[in-house]
Amino acid sequence: MPNKKSNDSAGSAPQGAGPTTYRDAGVDIDAGDRFVAAIKPLAKATHRPEVMGGLGGFGALFRFNPSKYVNPVLVSGTDGVGTKLKIAFDAGKHDTIGIDLVAMNVNDIVVQGAEPLFFLDYLACGKLDSVPAVDVVKGISVGCKEANCALVGGETAEMPDMYPPGEYDLAGFSVGVAEQDKLIDGGAVRRGHVLIGISSSGLHSNGYSLARKILLKDQGLKLDAHVPELGKTLADELLTPTRIYVRAILSLLKDLPVHGMAHITGGGVENIPRMLPQSCRAVVEHGAWEWPAVFRLLQDMGRVERSEMYRTFNCGVGMVLAVPADDADSVLDRLRGHEETAWIIGRVEERKGDSEPQVTVA
Repeated sequence: MPNKKSNDSAGSAPQGAGPTTYRDAGVDIDAGDRFVAAIKPLAKATHRPEVMGGLGGFGALFRFNPSKYVNPVLVSGTDGVGTKLKIAFDAGKHDTIGIDLVAMNVNDIVVQGAEPLFFLDYLACGKLDSVPAVDVVKGISVGCKEANCALVGGETAEMPDMYPPGEYDLAGFSVGVAEQDKLIDGGAVRRGHVLIGISSSGLHSNGYSLARKILLKDQGLKLDAHVPELGKTLADELLTPTRIYVRAILSLLKDLPVHGMAHITGGGVENIPRMLPQSCRAVVEHGAWEWPAVFRLLQDMGRVERSEMYRTFNCGVGMVLAVPADDADSVLDRLRGHEETAWIIGRVEERKGDSEPQVTVA
């Protein structure tokens, strides 16, 4: 409020006060500079030969070599990690959430047959010094190395009054490349194909609003509590990073026929129709694999119907492939060679009209 004793100084700074700075408004440019300096080695650790320069420019430079390809197509994706962030805030553990961020993006583009090339992140907070931003980027660096894609840049936005102290939001962006004639779009999926499920590492990064309601709100469980059914603390279970499938999938695509792929994220098995022609439907066999303990716990404690479990959570299957039946054993062997657990979980059938659902759990 202006000083009422002064009619000609309304809105001016109090006498004796120094000049107002951006830091006074809550934005610390020096803290941002320190942050960039701290994460440069983390980005450098994900380097690929095509990367030009380092962090700090207005745009990231990536020397794309089209001569390596006959007819290259760039494939891009963007995603976040949802309310799994709330678990990281409450548990005070931030070094794995960046792995989730990378996974949610690169898994989305590899299902179309694309090799991830580079990754950018967006981190927004109220005050940079109040969040463990370097720990977050450490996780992003780990995820990028696992996916063999370069962390080429990003944006850190310090926005006072937009976020509570200690909280932040994350988004990621990935770009990959595939040969046009090798893109996986589901067009080659036919009746008689089998569905192969690759195991998840847990909840991954979906369904956390329901999981938090059941476990933390309704049941009143504490994140640091050891849960016998899980064999670990609740925080350790809920913060298990999303599995990155890039290396295993790219190995398959080199010489085995994979005609459709679905990343099982929000919506659960209802992601499977995204890889199917309209003339086909997927039949998933309940019981073809054992649900991990966390999903049984959620179902029991929340009295969640089976159909709701399948349309909310991955229930232990993070990726589904559609392959010709004759090649199923070879695909399973290759996946196991990459230390992936995988099963035949169903089949593709002819769809009897548009009114028939494209996915059924039998």
